[in-house]
Amino acid sequence: MPPPPPPPPPQITAQGLFVVWRDTGADIISTVEFNHTGELLATGDKGGRVVIFQQQGQNGPRGGAEYNVYSTFQSHEPEFDYLKSLEIEEKINKIRWLPQSNAAHFLLSTNDKCIKLWKITERDKRPEGYNLKDEDGHYREDPGRITALQVPVFKPADLMVEASPRRVFANAHTYHVNSISVNSDGETYLSTDDLRINLWNLEITDCSFNIVDIKPANMEELTEVITASEFHPEHCNTFVYSSSKGTLRLCDMRAAALCDQHAKMFEETNDPNSRSFFSEIISSISDVKFSHSGRYLMTRDYLSVKIWDLNMENRPLETYQVHEYLRSKLCSLYENDCIFDKFECCWNGTDSVVMTGSYNNFFRTIDRARCLDLTLEASRENCKPHSVLKPRRVCTGGKRQKDEISVDSLDFDRKILHTAWHPLDNIIAVATTNNLYIYQEHVK
Repeated sequence: MPPPPPPPPPQITAQGLFVVWRDTGADIISTVEFNHTGELLATGDKGGRVVIFQQQGQNGPRGGAEYNVYSTFQSHEPEFDYLKSLEIEEKINKIRWLPQSNAAHFLLSTNDKCIKLWKITERDKRPEGYNLKDEDGHYREDPGRITALQVPVFKPADLMVEASPRRVFANAHTYHVNSISVNSDGETYLSTDDLRINLWNLEITDCSFNIVDIKPANMEELTEVITASEFHPEHCNTFVYSSSKGTLRLCDMRAAALCDQHAKMFEETNDPNSRSFFSEIISSISDVKFSHSGRYLMTRDYLSVKIWDLNMENRPLETYQVHEYLRSKLCSLYENDCIFDKFECCWNGTDSVVMTGSYNNFFRTIDRARCLDLTLEASRENCKPHSVLKPRRVCTGGKRQKDEISVDSLDFDRKILHTAWHPLDNIIAVATTNNLYIYQEHVK
């Protein structure tokens, strides 16, 4: 009997396009993050603003879910370090949600130096019936004329969403903060810069513990920097951090107060004959993510996505090429600095599919179980609600077919660096410049 035909690829439909603020340099989206339920989606931009979108309905007319603007606030302002004569830009590098424990939502946002804890609350009632204030909230001119006392009451009012800063964690990083990660214990979090990782308690702002320090005594001997870190989703004592040399170090905080000695190191041995001038640059890990189960690690370097098993350190379990067709163009990508772009990656809710971005506003979804991968394009032309995205293909040479795009025609200024996947549904968010695209798997 002939083998059964392969399953058809899933269809991805557009749910909406959001233009975050105006089309200026300050409005370029720099981070995207769903909360733990997927109800809220937060974006940060280069202007220091945070825009939060809320999911309006789980079951729309075609099974879709719409997101609308829920709250907008200014998280960071530009600052100046007078001691170092250094400008600190307001760009939001990372946003991380805290697990929800009451009606309010909490999130951490950070720029290069300062981390802030924000509380987002709703108000749909207002007090009325004060004794010493009038209806406008002003104090009465002659309170002596009051002859009777009344009990103030709450009355319904228009919904108002407030964002208020609860904690400010500052003055702990000499170098630029590149990642933050909330611990599973709900009490602590990591903040990471190029050479150090600090452990914070969410209740204490004036003290943090330095748990990783790779700064050499002589900076001329510096050979690698830390690029990202993340806590294990279940074990509060375990975290991982990646380096510019393409290595992963898994650390256990129970072993020592200073985690300079790792518990495990994950590194793939490359053929020395295949090394080139660009080898170390393209092997630098730009993002690392634990799977939801905690069994696997996913890393993104310049050309590929790799899946690592925590029980196998010498090589990745799976390797997926994202845009291998760019290997022949590394020289020009180095000249225009695109080779230093930091692409992110993410898991779906069941760890069966991974997603990452590329150039020309392409993004890739890879189904690990079915060995299916899709290249899709986020653009205004295909962002009409419920329109189905067509898979794209890149032609590397020879005769180009009708639906293919030549590798020489790729626009390297249009790129998707930041992606996020809904933790429960097949809803994805991808950001390109100041546009946020939300897509969902088509439900027939």
